[in-house]
Amino acid sequence: MAEGVDRLSLRHPGGTTTVFVGRDAAAAARPMVGEWLAGRLAFVISSPRVLELHRAAVEALAAPAARVKVLTVPDGEEAKSLEHAGRLWCEMLAAGGKRDSRVIAFGGGSVGDLAGFVAGCFLRGVEYLQQPTTLLAQVDAALGGKTAIDLGATKNSIGLFHHPALVVSDVDLLATLPRDEVRSALAEVVKTALILDPLLLERVERDLDRLLDADADALQPVVLATARAKLRVVERDPREGDQRRLLNFGHTLAHAIESVLEYRGLRHGDAVAYGMLFATRLAEQNGLDAPVAERLRRLLRRFGLPSLPTLDAEALLEAMGRDKKALENGLVWVLPAAVGEGKMVRGVEPAEVRQHLEAFLEDPWAAAAG
Repeated sequence: MAEGVDRLSLRHPGGTTTVFVGRDAAAAARPMVGEWLAGRLAFVISSPRVLELHRAAVEALAAPAARVKVLTVPDGEEAKSLEHAGRLWCEMLAAGGKRDSRVIAFGGGSVGDLAGFVAGCFLRGVEYLQQPTTLLAQVDAALGGKTAIDLGATKNSIGLFHHPALVVSDVDLLATLPRDEVRSALAEVVKTALILDPLLLERVERDLDRLLDADADALQPVVLATARAKLRVVERDPREGDQRRLLNFGHTLAHAIESVLEYRGLRHGDAVAYGMLFATRLAEQNGLDAPVAERLRRLLRRFGLPSLPTLDAEALLEAMGRDKKALENGLVWVLPAAVGEGKMVRGVEPAEVRQHLEAFLEDPWAAAAG
């Protein structure tokens, strides 16, 4: 194992996913990847921008394949459509793809979501590898086997659980990320830390300035700790039946915000940050100690989040009702109970949600009254 690279494992119903995390993680993964690719046709699914920045990295990883076919998709949420999935399937068939062909998802979370979905459906399922190039993907989207595309205004509404065979998270690839992208991804780290890992929360608070600057030495332990925390939860609940829902902290409102804004004007992690602020406001009404809520607000203020756009409460409530995580009997809210502990709360009255949402839209940073 290369120095400074950690190897994690996720056991799930389909087998085991091996996750390499660190600087030059690809070098550490190369023997296993080489065996996985030997004699196979490998489809690399990526975007032109990622290939422009990092083509050499994926070419080196895919080199052991008998043949490599690069397929491109747009950056961002635009890629996650039936249109692009259908085009990729046609191109894979035309190139001679078989049941033992391989797929390499090379890019951020949207590329990974789409590529995993495409791999899971192609010829009833082919194996794939995640080589995430963004912080958001390395700490969240590339881990756990959730794949999806969007349908209409509903994010991730068509998908399946299809775990990658391997994940290769090379922290050095993060050096090219814009500061806004790093900030957005760190919101997902805070999400995990607040409900699962108090020590990780302390590290983010202490090293935030270096993390925002994409300092690789600061990022590596944060990526590793976040991955470990998520994998522990996923291993206990691989299909999001119960405990894994804790990882949705902040996402109920975040997905509604993104839907209403038509995925423009606010990055995913920034929406999650506001979603956490709102969920914490609800938590204060459900017994959360005020200092915990204030600790989250204090940390997120340091992020320099963009202002929350003007939004209509009714439109957000309608979007939350369409969320794929909504149940027949309503929403399940993930709320912090203490630092390092989350809980799932059912039965929050719609009138209560509406009241707090209207106040939140007036001032997202205010503590809940009463």
